[in-house]
Amino acid sequence: MTEENEETIEEEKQSNIGKIEWFDLTVEDASRVKDFYCSVVGWSSTEQDMGSYSDYNINLPGTTNTIAGVCHARGSNASLPAQWLAYVRVASVEESAEKCEKMGGKVIDGPRRMGGAQFCVIQDPAGAVLALMSES
Repeated sequence: MTEENEETIEEEKQSNIGKIEWFDLTVEDASRVKDFYCSVVGWSSTEQDMGSYSDYNINLPGTTNTIAGVCHARGSNASLPAQWLAYVRVASVEESAEKCEKMGGKVIDGPRRMGGAQFCVIQDPAGAVLALMSES
């Protein structure tokens, strides 16, 4: 890889800082709640194999364009709040989690690996939550 290509990749990563990249909902009965949203909003769903159970990809109506997820509150997701959660790209989950706590917020889950990224859920001083993700 050339130096120019490496710079382009780094610029693309940096340009995503602050971008909302994903939404999901973690609940006790993901099957029932997935059916609720598919009916009310018009989304469709596909199963996402999690080993001993399935979570759900939520797709735009009539497509396979996945826009969100509905997950069971099991395993590593058991401590996630039952609300729609936005995932925002940050430069470093570890650094952002430290800043959160220094500014009066709380780290609710993580930091930990989730898929190919670092991840944590923070709560601001007013009580709202947000998921953060980064490459490292």
